[in-house]
Amino acid sequence: MLTRSRLRWPVIIIIITITIGALAPSPLIADRLQPGAAAGFTRYVQLTEERMQLELRPNGAFLWIDALTPERRREAETALRRGEIVTDRIETRDPAGLVRLPGALIHHWVGLIFVPKASLDQVLRTVQDYDHHQRYYSPQVLKSKLLQRTGDDFKVYLRLKQVKVITVVMDTEHEVHYARLDKTRAESRAYATHIAEVEHPGEKNERGLPAGNDHGFLWRLNSYWRFSATPDGVYVQCEAISLSRDVPAGLDALIGPFLETIPKQSLEFTLRATRSAVLAAPQAIDTVPAPENLYKKVLRTTISNLTWEATNGDNRNLLDTWLARR
Repeated sequence: MLTRSRLRWPVIIIIITITIGALAPSPLIADRLQPGAAAGFTRYVQLTEERMQLELRPNGAFLWIDALTPERRREAETALRRGEIVTDRIETRDPAGLVRLPGALIHHWVGLIFVPKASLDQVLRTVQDYDHHQRYYSPQVLKSKLLQRTGDDFKVYLRLKQVKVITVVMDTEHEVHYARLDKTRAESRAYATHIAEVEHPGEKNERGLPAGNDHGFLWRLNSYWRFSATPDGVYVQCEAISLSRDVPAGLDALIGPFLETIPKQSLEFTLRATRSAVLAAPQAIDTVPAPENLYKKVLRTTISNLTWEATNGDNRNLLDTWLARR
């Protein structure tokens, strides 16, 4: 049976969650991902995705707030319409007790935002614009590049950065699949296929540590996005599951609460940055027009946004005549 543990209300990547698994005194003590922990994470993801498949059915709880009581859902929707981010920590239970994580921790969070006056196509264009993620999600994304696209399948490179007492830089690659469920809903799943901690980033002696044989800040990362359009905007949800090293013995009370805030804050940042990127994009152009038509459209829009007095009517007519001849 799968259950959710609700810790706060409201409380939350991507497409991009960086989890610091431990803060040891400098120099940092290296750690190694154990096979049992990797297997436990795979089992945890399998159980979680079984729950997700039920939610994607026609009558399923597509957004996580859909499963709340009517009163709690109204509270969440009110907060979302005010521009807030609603988040929750999740835990997937394994009835067989097979999820074991020797030396590791799973961090599982979900968050939701509302992007007003946006369409589903506009949101998808923004989140799929991977070459510009370094601009949209700065400073947590230092570099971004679309490596390959085949239809709705993407391969992406991201260099990630997290600063929290110490600075951690990761080179990561992700496989992302998008699916349009109907005219108003879409979803995507992103799996990190390569995560390498970078030592001395940007310096001459920069090097990547062997995957799974590093300081254990981030060993696994899956991100699950859902998009639901309404007449006045789009709900954007991200559910992130990551794996990091466990808290060193004796530091649970000191580091444990601190660790809980890292994935939550990263997810909040990602959602907030997504909304900002969508709202900053041109909203009136649903398709890319020919260069000359775009030029005319921008010029017309610029002129129409100016305050014209009645005496300028002749000037507007002259402009329209001139544009028609270009």
